[in-house]
Amino acid sequence: MIICLDTNYLICSLISGSQEAEAMMRWYQSGKKMITSAVAWYEFLCGPVSKEQIQTVTLFLTGGIVPFNDMHARESARLFNDVGRTRRLRVDAMIAATCIVEKTPLATGNHLDFQAFVPLGLKLVKPPS
Repeated sequence: MIICLDTNYLICSLISGSQEAEAMMRWYQSGKKMITSAVAWYEFLCGPVSKEQIQTVTLFLTGGIVPFNDMHARESARLFNDVGRTRRLRVDAMIAATCIVEKTPLATGNHLDFQAFVPLGLKLVKPPS
């Protein structure tokens, strides 16, 4: 199984003891591949993050960073338009589209923001308990 990580998972993975860090450690230890979209990676790199923090998070991205291409752009536009062209969901549509195109669920702490995309094909990872 592959899990796509949203920006907040990347950020919170740096907080020792956070639910996100613990979930990522469990997934990593169980051999699950983790990826992120180039869009979420961009948001993460906007920081502030140190070189060491970037290296640490990169180690967990065993499946890599998914480039944003034409298929992702087309799916993003479909999602954005279908949820009513809500400006605050523009970047989220790009991240959701990556998951839909790559056929992988999204791990996010922002379930409410991404919920609008679920009826359109997005699968969400259950929040850590």
